[in-house]
Amino acid sequence: MTDTITIRTDSETEHALDVLTHDGSSRSAAIRQAVLEAALRKERAAAMRRAVLRMPLGEPDGIDIAAEIAHSRENER
Repeated sequence: MTDTITIRTDSETEHALDVLTHDGSSRSAAIRQAVLEAALRKERAAAMRRAVLRMPLGEPDGIDIAAEIAHSRENER
């Protein structure tokens, strides 16, 4: 069974729907397609974030950033 979704539109949303239905698609089909595409983009972005987080960081370069900042602040006095 499918659910019905009701949305309130504003002028920006109406313009977007006009663009999406310019090819003759129904508003319902255009909204369904937009929701599916938005979900796919979110899934891809989440997958890319997970992939980046799994990437090896490599070898440390030996620089202690906190110590460098503290040292530069001491020199500013």
